[in-house]
Amino acid sequence: MRVLLIEDEERLAQSLARGLRADGFVVDVAVDGPSGLAAAIRDDFDAVVLDLMLPGLNGFSVCRALREARVWTPILILTAKTGEFDEVEALETGADDFLTKPFSYSVLVARLRVLLRRATRERPVVLEHESLRLDPATHRCSRGEVGIALTPREFGVLEYLMRAGGRVVSKDEVLDHVWGAEFDGNPNIIEVYVSYLRKKIDRPFGLESIVTVPGVGYRMSARGPE
Repeated sequence: MRVLLIEDEERLAQSLARGLRADGFVVDVAVDGPSGLAAAIRDDFDAVVLDLMLPGLNGFSVCRALREARVWTPILILTAKTGEFDEVEALETGADDFLTKPFSYSVLVARLRVLLRRATRERPVVLEHESLRLDPATHRCSRGEVGIALTPREFGVLEYLMRAGGRVVSKDEVLDHVWGAEFDGNPNIIEVYVSYLRKKIDRPFGLESIVTVPGVGYRMSARGPE
């Protein structure tokens, strides 16, 4: 899952980004309203964590501008301000949830996962492809009754492919969504992780779920008869 964190408090931004990355999220950070707004419009994020008190453009304005631009990415507001009027204004400008500082990191992650699960009808709680099941909320993967242990990167690659369904996704798409836009390593790392996944989710079961489309990218295999 790719998250945009718009927060001008450097220590808090670094701490949150570090924690979210450890929990398997890809995190982009913006430190002011204008750059955060531009990033949220330009790039494809699964959620935005947005501080209210930002330089250049406050969180209310960023939220309103995103909705006016028809960007429907779920938004979780963070603020040091208290009072029901701030919460009401945040929700009325298009935010999906509201968290007052100081807050528990575990609560932030829980609320973020709830937003991600209910973002669209096309975002089911548990992803399924034939006998393969992936639960983003609990970070669990299984093939039938057999549990499969995945690293955060492996989980991220598989989740992105499963959400794409039968659509072919390029290496660049996977890199942006799982490693982040700032990744400057060898894009062939995707081949390495697809190989890891095949060894875990397919070969022990005599199956082939991830298909290579030469010169284009990867997709999940066509489903067999139900």
